[in-house]
Amino acid sequence: MKDRLQKQMDFIVEIDKVKKIMRQTYLADASRKENDAEHSWHLALMAVLLKEYSNEDVDLSKVIPMVLIHDLVEIDAGDTYAYSGEDPEETEARERKAALRIFGMLPEDQGQWLRSLWEEFEAYETPEAKFARTLDNCQPLLLNDASDGKSWKEHGVHKSQIYKRNQHTGEGSREIWEYMQKLIDRHIQLGHVTDD
Repeated sequence: MKDRLQKQMDFIVEIDKVKKIMRQTYLADASRKENDAEHSWHLALMAVLLKEYSNEDVDLSKVIPMVLIHDLVEIDAGDTYAYSGEDPEETEARERKAALRIFGMLPEDQGQWLRSLWEEFEAYETPEAKFARTLDNCQPLLLNDASDGKSWKEHGVHKSQIYKRNQHTGEGSREIWEYMQKLIDRHIQLGHVTDD
C-alpha cells in the first residue's frame, strides 16, 4: 500500500509541471497566455456546463478526466501550436513516448486507465472523445474572441487553418461548432483572421 501511495504522490508532483507549459492562447482579458493546467480546468468546467449540446449522450465520468489529462503528455513532448504546420506524425511519436513514461509512473491499474482515456481522446471515435475534442478545439476560439483575436493576429492565422483544425469539431457538438463559426466570421470581418 505504501508503494502504491508513493507512486500516486510522485505522479501528482510530476504533473505539477503542466502548470509551466504555456500555450499560444491568451486569457480572455489578453493580459497573458494561458498554461496547460488552466486550459484543462477550463475544459472540465465547460464539459459540465455544455454537456446538453453534445450530439450524443456522454458520460461525464469519462469526459472530465479525459480533458484533465489530455495535455499531460506535453510535460515531455511540449506544446504544439495548432497552426504550426509541424508534422503530425512527429508530434504523435513524441506524445506516445511521453504517455508511456508519465502514465507509467502510476500504479498499473490507474496508469492503464488514464492512458486508455488519453488514447480514446486521441482516437476521436467515441461520443465522449468527440465531445472532449470539440471542447478542446473551441475553447481557444472562445478565448481568441474574448481577447479581440490577439493570438490570431500575432500568428497571421487564416480561416482555412481554423477550418482545417476544426474539420471534425461538429461531430462532438453541431450547436457549439455553429456558435464558433459565427465568432470566426466576425473576426474575419474585423480583419483579425485572414479570409481565404
